[in-house]
Amino acid sequence: MPEPKSAFDATYPCDFYEPAELFEPDQLYTIPEIGRLLQGFEPDAEIDPDTEAVLVDWAVPWVMVHAADMVVAEPLSEDGPGYYGLAPEATPEETDAEPDADESA
Repeated sequence: MPEPKSAFDATYPCDFYEPAELFEPDQLYTIPEIGRLLQGFEPDAEIDPDTEAVLVDWAVPWVMVHAADMVVAEPLSEDGPGYYGLAPEATPEETDAEPDADESA
């Protein structure tokens, strides 16, 4: 049932992580692990099943929205989960090089 905004003490921006902010570039994650990461938990954090169900509900559309920045891997076993990670082209490049003379002008 909808509630009026006035019923709440505060509202907050609906900001979500970008894949490059959330994932380690060399790791792949399951949907439940992604849900935990989106809430600031470690991927292997113990959470109750009801909370995990909510986190999975949030993680699935997040993965779909960010699919262009992600890769997917087949399950490790026939009945295992799929794994998702950061696409190589979505990894932020870290450079310590000095800018070219043309760029600094």
